Amino acid sequence: MTTGPVTAWNYADAYERVAALIPDAPAQIQGGQIQGGRALTWTDFDRRANALAADLLAAGLGRQAKVAAYLTNGPEYLETYLAAFKAGLVPLNTNFRYGPDEIRYLLDNADAEAVVFHASFAPVLAAAGVGRIRRCYVVADGAPVPDWAVPYEDVAGPGAERVVAPWGRSPDDLLLLYTGGTTGIPKGVMWRQDDLFNVLGGGRNVVLGEPPATDLDDYAAGITGPGPRLLPACPLMHGTGQFTALNALTWGGCVVTLPGAHFDAGALWEAVQDAHVNVVTIVGDAFARPMLEALDAEPGRWDLSSLMMVVSSGVMWSNEVKQGLLGHLPKVVLFDSLGSSEAVGLAASVSAASTATFVQGPAARVIGDDGRFVAPGSGEIGQLAVSGFIPVGYYKDPDKTARTFRTVDGVRFSIPGDYATVDADGTIHLLGRGSVVVNTAGEKVFPEEVEEVLKRHPDVHDAVVVGVADPRFGELVCAVVEPAAGAVVDPDAVIGFVRGQLAHYKAPRQVVVVDTIGRSPSGKVDYRALKALAAARLGR
Repeated sequence: MTTGPVTAWNYADAYERVAALIPDAPAQIQGGQIQGGRALTWTDFDRRANALAADLLAAGLGRQAKVAAYLTNGPEYLETYLAAFKAGLVPLNTNFRYGPDEIRYLLDNADAEAVVFHASFAPVLAAAGVGRIRRCYVVADGAPVPDWAVPYEDVAGPGAERVVAPWGRSPDDLLLLYTGGTTGIPKGVMWRQDDLFNVLGGGRNVVLGEPPATDLDDYAAGITGPGPRLLPACPLMHGTGQFTALNALTWGGCVVTLPGAHFDAGALWEAVQDAHVNVVTIVGDAFARPMLEALDAEPGRWDLSSLMMVVSSGVMWSNEVKQGLLGHLPKVVLFDSLGSSEAVGLAASVSAASTATFVQGPAARVIGDDGRFVAPGSGEIGQLAVSGFIPVGYYKDPDKTARTFRTVDGVRFSIPGDYATVDADGTIHLLGRGSVVVNTAGEKVFPEEVEEVLKRHPDVHDAVVVGVADPRFGELVCAVVEPAAGAVVDPDAVIGFVRGQLAHYKAPRQVVVVDTIGRSPSGKVDYRALKALAAARLGR
């Protein structure tokens, strides 16, 4: 059980109150409002979700049955989530890059009984098998529409009045967030709606220092008009995009989405201009670098005067890229949040702090491998942990739950595996995820630290560091490098560059050059696959 004030938040109740207060304000915009974009008011959003909720209940889904969103970004994603909240069901994300076997595993693991999907994904979903799914809804996107699915717009389009399931709504109702992390199979993080609502600010903007709302009436009193317009550049299937979008709606705001599955920095800046976006959400340098490149290539092309903040979480956001963005956007706040799907609020930094340096969150601690709290300023390495409003655990995985969610000195913590040190003033220095640490000649090398140096080399566009087996060192440090456009990578020069900035044992001993690192739409990499590729190239 969490600590803090006794509350009973449910997203459906909160969003219905917003729809009643600002019915004609925009809730969702796709594609700017120019060149064929769509705009939905809060009344539209609420009524369309009601209609989908009613259909899900009519299909026989019971309390806390699972509803999968197998979609790229668009209004249907958040409508699916709100419909599930209204009906007392559990929404869950689905990685749209998965193949049939991965989709089959995820839907089976989640016990999914309904799925909302874009028509383009029908072949993969059919190959995965839909016989166990009670209801499939297909969202038109220009691809052939299968006859075994219900057209989504036929259900949601007409709208409906308020829907409440026979079993009602509860603060204990779940949201499932599936995460693959850097290695391993997908696992579903179980968030109680009350915990998620509270950890994201309790209906208020914690970045502005607003205290959380005490109840639904107090919350409603804070909705005095349309809230901020947020554009999640990263997929809504990623926790960063999803949680910030839910929060923008909580403030009575509007979520602006880009059409399609592929990120286009120029399209992002155009949407910021056309839809008067206030906040953009990204996942580290995978998004920030192309955004900066677009601004460098065409400075002054877009009117970005509405933009107030860029928020990132989940992947390293280098200081060099932050400085470049601030050169174009001097009045914009860059908010770098350190957290994960199972641990929100570990630490944060504002604007151009040093890479991987953060201010410790109020509920965060650093815990050594021996289970003791690390003393600030000691230089001791430990794992970042956060208490308070944290998930219940991993769905159907008690062993993994026990390893990640642990009690220390009578307090329950989420400890996702990120290693760090903490200064006497509370400054956190992130080292990296322990599951991908390289053990070489008795020394631990955290890949993220080396990767950030590698990416500063002018011939390197992207890089990942992995350990490959070695009879002398146990593992040797290997850099998998994607060249910059038009560049030819000289392995010796790259190794020397790293040695000039880090301890020699941290520098790669081998460099493997690839056409692309193959980051996911959320900016993450498959360390296990790249480690196997490097080992194969080196004959290990």
